[in-house]
Amino acid sequence: MSGTAVAPWVRTRLRTAPGAAAALALLVLLAAWLAAAYPRAIDTYEDNGLRRAVATAAPGRTALQFAAGSPGLALPDEQRAALVSPQEMKRRFESVVQNVPAPLTIDRSQSAYGLRTTQKLESDEPYLARPYGLPPRLTVATQSDLAAHARVVSGRLPAGTADQKSAQAEAAVTTATARTLNIKAGSVLHVATLGGPRLAFTVTGIVEPLLPEAGYWSVLPVLRTPQLLPASSQPDPPKYWHGGLLLAPGAAPALLATDSKPETYAQLAPNSTDLNARQFDGLKASVAGLQNGPALSRIRTSFSISTSVYTELDRVLLSYATVRDSITPVVAVAGFGTATVAAVVLLMAGGLAAARRAAELALLRARGGSLRQIAGRLLAESAVVVVPAAALGLLLAVLVVPHGRLGPALAAAGGVAALGCLALPVRAALTHRTVRSAAERADLVREKPSARRTVAELTLLVLAAGAVFALRRRGTGGGSADSLVSAAPVLVGVIAAFVLIRLYPLPLRWAARPAARLRSTVGFLALARAGRASGGGVLPLLALLTALTTAAFGGSVLAGAADARDRAALYATGTDARIDSDLSLPKDLPGRVAHVPGVHGVSPVHIEYAVRLPDDDTTAVAGVDPTTYSELTAGTALGVPADRLKAPAGAPGKAVLPAVASPSVAQRLGKEPVKLRVAGYDVTIKVVAAQDGSAAVPSSDFILVDTAGLGAKDPTALLLGGTSIDAEALRKTAASGHVSVRLQSEARHEFADSPLQTGAGRIYAAAVAAGAGLAVLALLLSLLRGAPERSALLARLRTMGLTRRQGRTLLVLEALPPAFLAAAGGALTGWASIALLAPGIDLAGLALATSSSLAPVGSELRADPLSLLLPAVCVVLLAALVATAQAWWSGRRGSITELRAGDAR
Repeated sequence: MSGTAVAPWVRTRLRTAPGAAAALALLVLLAAWLAAAYPRAIDTYEDNGLRRAVATAAPGRTALQFAAGSPGLALPDEQRAALVSPQEMKRRFESVVQNVPAPLTIDRSQSAYGLRTTQKLESDEPYLARPYGLPPRLTVATQSDLAAHARVVSGRLPAGTADQKSAQAEAAVTTATARTLNIKAGSVLHVATLGGPRLAFTVTGIVEPLLPEAGYWSVLPVLRTPQLLPASSQPDPPKYWHGGLLLAPGAAPALLATDSKPETYAQLAPNSTDLNARQFDGLKASVAGLQNGPALSRIRTSFSISTSVYTELDRVLLSYATVRDSITPVVAVAGFGTATVAAVVLLMAGGLAAARRAAELALLRARGGSLRQIAGRLLAESAVVVVPAAALGLLLAVLVVPHGRLGPALAAAGGVAALGCLALPVRAALTHRTVRSAAERADLVREKPSARRTVAELTLLVLAAGAVFALRRRGTGGGSADSLVSAAPVLVGVIAAFVLIRLYPLPLRWAARPAARLRSTVGFLALARAGRASGGGVLPLLALLTALTTAAFGGSVLAGAADARDRAALYATGTDARIDSDLSLPKDLPGRVAHVPGVHGVSPVHIEYAVRLPDDDTTAVAGVDPTTYSELTAGTALGVPADRLKAPAGAPGKAVLPAVASPSVAQRLGKEPVKLRVAGYDVTIKVVAAQDGSAAVPSSDFILVDTAGLGAKDPTALLLGGTSIDAEALRKTAASGHVSVRLQSEARHEFADSPLQTGAGRIYAAAVAAGAGLAVLALLLSLLRGAPERSALLARLRTMGLTRRQGRTLLVLEALPPAFLAAAGGALTGWASIALLAPGIDLAGLALATSSSLAPVGSELRADPLSLLLPAVCVVLLAALVATAQAWWSGRRGSITELRAGDAR
C-alpha cells in the first residue's frame, strides 16, 4: 500500500481562507494598477504637452524656413529660368525634406516652397485702397500646391508660364486681400521691372484659405491677410497697405526681371503628431543640426550653397522643457508618497496574515519545520494569488491609460508583485527565527527598541535631513526630478512615525493614572489595553502618518496652484471682466454693459499709454473714478481706497492730483509734485503710495489718478465686477472693431489649458485620493489585526456584567489613542514638511504652465488648513466608527459564539 496522501499545501490554504486570499488579490490589483498607470500617465501628459507646445506655437516660429538668394545671377536668362522652374523647385524641396534628421519629421500638408520677393513691389493702380494717400506695396510668391489649400471664391486659379521678358503673369489673392485693397477677379496690377516695361499681374481669381491659421498660410501671413505698415520710423508716420499676390508657379521667372531681390525658399512645418517626450534630446539635436550642423551642410549642397535657415523651434522646445522640468519634481513627490503608503499597506497585509497564523507557524517550527521550507510554502501560496492579480492590474492600467511606455509600467507592476509575494514569508521568517511555544507579549509600554532599530532610525533621519537641505538649497524649478529630494516629505513622515512611537507610551502612562481613580473602570481598561497593543503597531502608524503627510502635502500643492492661478488671472484682467479700446468708448456703453446678466458694477477708466516722465522714460497713466474703482477692487490685492485717489476741488490741471504708482515709477518720480503731459493737457501729480499692480493697467508700470483731474475724461476701458458674467452677451453689447473683451474666468482657463499642467494636476489629485484611500485601508488593517481578540475580550466582560453601552465605549476609547496619535502626528508632520520644503518648491510650472512671467504673483507653497485637518479628522472618525460597528456586531453574535471551547483567541 502506498504512503499516506498529503493534501497540497497551496490548495488547502486557499480553500481554508478564500476571503483572505481574495482581499490580498484585490489589494495587489489596486496597487499594481496605480503603480503601472503612474509612469504611463506621466508619459501621456508629457507627450501631449510637447505636441501641444509645438502645435499651438505660431507657425512662423516652429517652421524650418530655408531661403537662398536669387539663383544664377551670372547665368543667361534661360538657365536662370530653368533654376526656378516648378520641376527644379520641387526637386530642391524634396532634397531638403530628405535631409531633415530623425526623430524630427515634416508635415508635408502644411509645408510649401517656391520663389518670393524680399523687397516690396509698389503698385499705383488708382482703384487700390490708400488710407494715407500712399500706394500699396506687394509681396509676390509662387507658393506651391495652392489648389490643395484654398477654395476658389471668384474666377479661377492662376496658370500658364512667364519669363523675364513677359509683359504679364497670372496671380490670385485671398478674400481678405481683395476686400481690403479693392481687388476683383480680372484686376490688373502693374509693378516696375529692371529697366524694361512694367510687369502686369492679372488677378484671375479670389481664393479663401481652407486652414488660415495653419503653417501653409501663417509662416508668411501677408499672403493671407494684408498689413497696414508705417512708411517710416518717425512719430505718427503715414501708413500704407502691404498685401500678397500668389503667382502661378510657372511664372516664377517673371520675378527675376523685377527689382524685388527674389529668393527661393522652402518652409517645412514640423509634424507635431509624431513627437514624444522620450525623443526630446534627439529633437534638440536635430534642430541644432539643421541650424548649424551636418544637416545644414547637406542641404546647402543640394538646395543652394547660400542657403540660410531660420526657426524658433529650439526656443519652443526650450520653453516646454522649462515648464516640464519645473513640474516633474513636484509630481514626483506625490508619486513617492503614494508608493510608500502602498508599500507599507502591502507589508501590513503580510504582517496581518503572519499574526493571524502565528500559532500555526510556531507549531510548524516546533515540529521541525525549517525557515526555508516554511518561507518557500508561504511564498508559493502568496504567488498564486499575487502574480495573477498584478498582471490583471497591469492590464487594467494599459486599458485605462492607453498611451505611454510599457517597460516602466511592467517594472512597477513587477515590483508590486514581488513585494506582495515576499511580505508574508519574510515577516514569518523574521518572527519565527527561533523556535518558541507561543507568541510572547510585546507591550508598547514595556518594549525597548533594539540597537538595530536605533541605527535604522538614525539612518533615515540623516537621509531625511539631507533631502530637506538639498531641496531647500536647490529648489525644484531648475532640473529634473531627484529621488532623494522628491522623497523628502515621505522621509519626514517616516522619521515622525518613529519619534511618535517612541513617545507613545508616555501619554498612555500619564492618562492611565488619573483614569485609575475614576469610578468607572472602562476608561482605565481602554487605556491599559491601548498600551498593551502589539509592537507591530509601528507599521500602521507609519502608513497613516505617511498617507496623511502625502495627502496634506498634495492638497496644499493643489490649493497653492489654484490660488496662484486665481491671482494670475486677477493680475491679467484686473477685475472680473474688462473692455478695452484704443479709442474712446461710446458714452452710452457703461449703461448698456451694466444691464448684461451677471454684471454688478462698472467703473470707467481713461488710459493714456506712453506718457513721458521727467527722465524721458514712459509709462501708462490711468484716470479712474475713485468710488467705483475702490468698490470693484475691494478685497483683492489690487484694491485702492477711494480717499487715496480723490482729486481736490478745482479746475483740471490747476490742483495737484494724488497718485498711486507702481514701485519703479514711484521711485523715479519721488515724493515731490511732478508735471506731466497727459492727452494734450498739463497735469501735476504727487505720488502718495506705491502698489505692485493695478486693476486699470495690469501687467505694466502705471500711475493712477482721479479722472476728475484730467482734461481727457472719455473712458477708453471699462472695469466690470460680477459673478457668472454672460460672456456672449457682454461681447455682443460691446461689439466693435476696436474693442476687446476679456473675462477673468477665461484668463484663468487659459492658464490651466495646458496638457502638461492639467495632466500633472490630475496625477496629483489622483495621488492624494489614492493616499487617502490607502490611509483608510491601513487603519482598517490595523483595527482588523486585533479585532478577534477584542471581540473575545468584550464577550468575556459581558459575562461579568459589562453592558452593551459600556462595551461600545470601551472599544471606541481603545481605538482613539492610536487614531489621535496618527491624526495629530499626520497634521503636524504635513505642516512641518510644507514649512521646511516650501522655500524649495516652486508651483509656477504646475499653476501657470502657459505664462511663466506671471509666476511671482503667488506660486509659493503654503499650508492649506483644510488639507491638513480634514484627513486627520476623518481618521479619528473612521476609527471610532469601526470600533462602534465591531461592538454592535459582537453584541449580535452573542457571548457563546465568541467564547467557543478550544478557541485560542
